[in-house]
Amino acid sequence: MSVDAAPSGNRLFIRKSIEQVQAESQSHGLKRTLGAWNLVLLGIGCIIGAGIYVMTGNAAANFAGPAVILSFIVAFFACVFAGLCYAELASTMPVAGSAYTYSYTTLGEVVAWIMGWLLVLEYGVAAATVAAGWSGNVVSLLKDFGLVIPPEFTTSFVRAVQLPQGGFTFESGGSFNLLGAAGILAITVLLVIGISESATVNNVIVFIKVGVLLLFIGMGVAFINLDNWTPFIPPNEGGFTYGLPGIFRAASVIFFAYVGFEAVSTAAAEAKNPQRDIPIGVLGSLIVCTIIYMLVAAVLTGVVPYKQLGVAAPIALAVDAMNMQWFSLLIKIGAVAGLTSVMLILTYGQTRIFFAMAKDGLLPRFFSVLHPKFRTPWIGTVALGLIIAFAASMLPIQILGDLVSLGTATAFAIVCISVLWLRKNRPDLQRPFRAPLGVVTPVLGIIFALVMIAPLVLDIFAKAASGDPIPAILLGSYFAIGAALYIFYGYRNSRLGRGLPQIDADQDAGTGPEQALLHGIEDGKA
Repeated sequence: MSVDAAPSGNRLFIRKSIEQVQAESQSHGLKRTLGAWNLVLLGIGCIIGAGIYVMTGNAAANFAGPAVILSFIVAFFACVFAGLCYAELASTMPVAGSAYTYSYTTLGEVVAWIMGWLLVLEYGVAAATVAAGWSGNVVSLLKDFGLVIPPEFTTSFVRAVQLPQGGFTFESGGSFNLLGAAGILAITVLLVIGISESATVNNVIVFIKVGVLLLFIGMGVAFINLDNWTPFIPPNEGGFTYGLPGIFRAASVIFFAYVGFEAVSTAAAEAKNPQRDIPIGVLGSLIVCTIIYMLVAAVLTGVVPYKQLGVAAPIALAVDAMNMQWFSLLIKIGAVAGLTSVMLILTYGQTRIFFAMAKDGLLPRFFSVLHPKFRTPWIGTVALGLIIAFAASMLPIQILGDLVSLGTATAFAIVCISVLWLRKNRPDLQRPFRAPLGVVTPVLGIIFALVMIAPLVLDIFAKAASGDPIPAILLGSYFAIGAALYIFYGYRNSRLGRGLPQIDADQDAGTGPEQALLHGIEDGKA
């Protein structure tokens, strides 16, 4: 593997050669079969998930009230500019590893490590967040069948406690969300074995996810109480509780609802016309999902007073308030099915990021070792599954969601910076798709990412100053662990730093059921 010279010879910023990465991307063997409509459906299938089923209620109850509808617009713009930057990089380097690989070829190894560690927040912690919301929906569904799971098996060790004046604080308890952990472990077993789902089954799952929300919107309109929308923007109660600051804080929460849209950009290698179809896929899926999200939020806050929505399954709560048993059951089944597929995709995505990092030597090699029969990175998958299950059992959805949004927004900023770096240092590079408006697009992407990051960071510090240090401790510990891993392992074992190529291709899974899953995800069918 050829190596770009690092600035000032700094070993930390050693870079992969873009030409080498492009050469590797030519050997994937994928056909360019995806048109614009396929990419829009791919984006919709990946975007609609736990964010709308889980986080919207939390954002409305604790920060924005009915104005959470406006928060979705803010989050939309934070994604559009970053999405266009993803599209440009994906068309130039359509490779595995996504943003991690982009960073390795532009900003250097230490930034690539940071990106990889941030992607753990985007995928791994997101999977734990989905598991927390999934358990809430499963509890609500089973209750309809007369099966009541004791709360000590469905409540996280760290609990979010609603404050009378709005917002919430955290306290430790003696229970664990074993149901959420069990869901992740079941997904882990499936990923170890490898899954090959038919296109019909996968399409049904996507249809259910979208259909459930459309049905909720259509049926819920009749139950809207206009008094629940008054005031539309509740007066600020201090900090980020309601008012204009609350709208932006809620945007940073529901930013989680857009996790996964970058899957459109990763399909550049299979797009028939990347220059035209990738931006259509990115913008089309974001626009469609934003409209659906805003309508769901309008119905949700219209049916249930917003201060009551800070639960793990807010849509299920709203459906219960409609007192339509058959409708309630259908909605809950759809939510459980949709969240199950999202858990699968997020956990799978995390194993693929670690797989790429292990091949580069930045993580222990066992993350890239394949099972001799199933051809899946089984040891790494099991390890990640246990870690994610532990997080799902210990932490409440409020903390998990904030960590995901923080990691995702920071990753978006780095992707936009990577585009600026390439524009300056490789202006001659062939780009099948170029983000419009010159440097304005990546700069706006960085600005909006900071708009998402600022309320999260300020809220974490505000909680710490007021005697609630748990979020700050978790965030600080997370980045301390990441720094220690790079210093004591990644830096010393980097194959690029030692002048070695990636681990041989025979360590990768090129055939078999796992590859079918990869293709299914890229086609928006999983």
